[in-house]
Amino acid sequence: MTYRIEALPLAPFAPYFAMSDKDLAAVGARRWVADAPGRAPCRVSLRDADAGEALVLVNHAHLTDPTSPYRASGPIFVRESAVEQAPITGPAPEMLTKRPLSLRLYDHRNMMIEGLVIDGADLDARLAEAFDHPALDQIHIHFAPRGCYLARACRIEAPLP
Repeated sequence: MTYRIEALPLAPFAPYFAMSDKDLAAVGARRWVADAPGRAPCRVSLRDADAGEALVLVNHAHLTDPTSPYRASGPIFVRESAVEQAPITGPAPEMLTKRPLSLRLYDHRNMMIEGLVIDGADLDARLAEAFDHPALDQIHIHFAPRGCYLARACRIEAPLP
């Protein structure tokens, strides 16, 4: 593999679970209980919450470069029981491969090279193909219908953030 898939770290989200509903609302977050399997993908564990599992729904800035016009943030779920997923060098986790995805390909200046909509089952092949492009630095993986950020793929040679 020429790439790795990275989950978000748990530490920035852990404090939300101790907050009251009022405090969560004040920061634009919400407590959430998964109502069915496959409806709340956790960005820390890279696995779907089970029905009845507690989560927080919070806005997360996933492209924060102030010099890029592609700065971006959006809603994400984090499971209260999440265990941080180590970087994955393949195959991609089921949470990603069972969904329609959009891939946003960025160069080292955080400028978008291309955007693609794919079937999640094709993710590994499409990532391998995309990283053949010499200018490609990272790919942000989103849930295509709602546009929510799911994970990041980057070259294995790239340092961890």
